[in-house]
Amino acid sequence: MALVVALVEWHRPPWLGFALGNLGWQLGFAAVGAPILFILAMATQLFVTRRRRFIRVPANAGDAGVQASFYLFNGPIEEALFRGLIQGGLTMAVPWAPVGLIVGTSFYVLYHHLAWPWLETATTLLIGLPMALAFALLPGPPSLLGVSIVHIAATCGFLGPGPYLLKKFGFVP
Repeated sequence: MALVVALVEWHRPPWLGFALGNLGWQLGFAAVGAPILFILAMATQLFVTRRRRFIRVPANAGDAGVQASFYLFNGPIEEALFRGLIQGGLTMAVPWAPVGLIVGTSFYVLYHHLAWPWLETATTLLIGLPMALAFALLPGPPSLLGVSIVHIAATCGFLGPGPYLLKKFGFVP
């Protein structure tokens, strides 16, 4: 994924989102969205756990931290591909703007089905759609900054640190 995005970024298309955009809006979106989506992702994980009757929990806080450090890279790479390249590129190429949003979000959700069952795959729509809307609607030039930060927080709420906290505070056995 990163290689494909890097090859396109070499040409510096503004729609790809490798810019700060309107920094105030980007950081404001991240400051509000990150904690909200972290908590919503934990709640979603709790719902999924109760449906499938098991949860994968990191062995300890250090393991949760290692997983979170992976998400620091994975989140922005996914955003660059699905939001920047697919959504941004299609929005520039197709006259009807929602095409990029719909196709980018659909690919994002279906990509997760490569490794996850449908229940977990469906939960990715809870991050995919708000990030697609934010990428399209935040004022200023397209930017991956805010959506990447919120994506990292949501992933950490659903995987790694989130399940660790659910277990630590007794929400799951």
